Amino acid sequence: MVSDSRAFPVPVIAAAVLDAALVLLFAAIGRDTHQRGESLAGVLETAWPFLAGAAAGWLVARAWRAPLAAWPAGVVVWIAAVAGGMLLRLASGHTAAPAFVIVALITLAVFLLGYRLLWALALRLRSSTKR
Repeated sequence: MVSDSRAFPVPVIAAAVLDAALVLLFAAIGRDTHQRGESLAGVLETAWPFLAGAAAGWLVARAWRAPLAAWPAGVVVWIAAVAGGMLLRLASGHTAAPAFVIVALITLAVFLLGYRLLWALALRLRSSTKR
């Protein structure tokens, strides 16, 4: 039997890496805004609940099937990142103030849905110019 050496196609890997990078960026921006320093350990401490939530979202949505789709992959990953992130923050003794939840919802929506919507727009524009 011949097997493909790539377990996942490039778009799956790219979307997973981009999702993780954007969650890390969210954490880094938040830490910088609140002047908590930008050490890698601090960013990871802030980001891990949201990374775990996003990973759960990937599993629930089976995002590897269409990783660049805003629906369902993007929406499920976004909601899971925020909901899971907040629940894990609370479980680990941190806070989840309402203002923080709103900021997380908005920022992670822009980040996790934004590039997927831009990708869909680019595909649409590309297909319309070929006609």
